[in-house]
Amino acid sequence: MEMQLPPHEGDELSVVDMHTGGEPLRIIISGYPEVKGDSVLSRRRYVREHLDHLRRVLMFEPRGHYDMYGALIVDSEIPEADLGVLFMHNEGYSTMCGHAVIALGRFAVDYKLVKEPQSPETQVNIHCPCGLVKAFVEYSNGKTGGVRFLSVPAFAFATDLTVTVEGFGDITVDISYGGAFYAFVDAQRFGLDVTKSRTRDLVDAATAVTKAVKSQVKLHHPTSDDLAFLYGTILTDGKDDYSSEPTANICVFAEAQVDRSPTGSGVTARVALQYHKGLIQLNQIRTFQSGATGSQFTGKAVEETKCGDFKAVVVEVAGRAFYTGVSRFVQEPEDKLTHGFLLK
Repeated sequence: MEMQLPPHEGDELSVVDMHTGGEPLRIIISGYPEVKGDSVLSRRRYVREHLDHLRRVLMFEPRGHYDMYGALIVDSEIPEADLGVLFMHNEGYSTMCGHAVIALGRFAVDYKLVKEPQSPETQVNIHCPCGLVKAFVEYSNGKTGGVRFLSVPAFAFATDLTVTVEGFGDITVDISYGGAFYAFVDAQRFGLDVTKSRTRDLVDAATAVTKAVKSQVKLHHPTSDDLAFLYGTILTDGKDDYSSEPTANICVFAEAQVDRSPTGSGVTARVALQYHKGLIQLNQIRTFQSGATGSQFTGKAVEETKCGDFKAVVVEVAGRAFYTGVSRFVQEPEDKLTHGFLLK
């Protein structure tokens, strides 16, 4: 039977679904109105103010779920960029997403957003709200494979900072930036294990830390106020000293959303933090494991740089992304739930 669209009104929304280390990425390829603005950051503001209903349609149930993640391809004002992208989730719009960059790198080559793929790697320049991120996609005999990317300048914002966390008392946290700001805490401080404890307990602890940091710490970023917000909290296994063995973490971001992957921008921020503390050297590769799924990324600091007054590093993160399907979504005007809902 030929697949046809059901009765509907308005434009269909077409997407390609992928996952990186278990974390979903819904890439929106058609159906959005024009996204106005003269920069990726201004376009991020525009969709937040004028097109947010479409984020809810695609991220929320019944078409998505509480932990869905999306990417909208937009124009970039940077000449060397192959594409611009806006990231979206259950709360709004993030500034960087490493798992999405890994997936988008492969997608850009397979869907011919890059004109002439090269072997053994094809470079894809992706303009994220945090800046230009260079991805390198394995390419051989017409097939794409693993992806690595070079981050924007990543830096430790604050270390050994004490915040008062409701239900837990005074907790020492580190805050680091890897395209987005994260708070880092050893899960053992809460009597938890990132690979064995109940996800609900990990989420509750991380959410409490996020709430405390947001209310007690003022963040700033040297290049844009749009980047100066805490994206989430990453609970770790505390194994920050260099080792060839994997170190595990779990990231809880946005509105208590749980990352199934090791978190690309989180790995970036964690590597920057470890380098700042003198725990790793340039080009020492560490393996980071998701406490949720066991999937792995690798990360290493490859170059010292500056971000304003902060000493920073460029971090290389590598992983694999896979396709899961394509969908064409529609809306019926009589459907009272068509605009989306979430179960919390």
